[in-house]
Amino acid sequence: MKKVFVFWDNSNIFISAKTVAAEREGGDAAYQVRIQFDHLLHLAQAGRELEYAIAVGSVPPPLRHVWNRLEQAGVKVELFERGSLSSREQAVDQALQTHMLRKALDYNGDPGIAVMLTGDGAGFLDGVGFHSDLERMHRKGWGVEVLAWERTCNPRLKKWVEAIGVFVPLEDYYETVTFTEDETGAIRRAKPLDLSRRKLTT
Repeated sequence: MKKVFVFWDNSNIFISAKTVAAEREGGDAAYQVRIQFDHLLHLAQAGRELEYAIAVGSVPPPLRHVWNRLEQAGVKVELFERGSLSSREQAVDQALQTHMLRKALDYNGDPGIAVMLTGDGAGFLDGVGFHSDLERMHRKGWGVEVLAWERTCNPRLKKWVEAIGVFVPLEDYYETVTFTEDETGAIRRAKPLDLSRRKLTT
């Protein structure tokens, strides 16, 4: 069985989760939703051998303990500060793309399965962005899976990966890969992960 390589854009996953939470739970859910990191990692891995995992995101200090748990699970973490003027993350997409291309070019074993956690397919028409890099990996024999919120996923990316690999809508696992909390503690806990319906690329 091919080994799994996870490329995780946490900001894209989290920001889109806020949109889905507002639609599903209403009220203040958009501000209270959190990602259940270990469940999402296991959903990406889906019982297969994890050869490599990289997650990129920002560095709000209160979340550092969450990133620490990911590192303890064997995930390489790269954090970037937000720009002082724009409040947007700097170089996150480019950093993740660099890791993707390095694995595609430098990995000595047989091509594995690239599992992308994002909804961002921007830059496709210009030959840049995650979508184009996934196409490059696919042409070199890599399997491709995309886990993303269908509500916000780039439609070109979704259509392409459905044709050549596997698209996993995170809405199907919403109550498993998210939980909600406020300053007083947990409001809704994440449900156990059920992989029985998880499609896998061949």
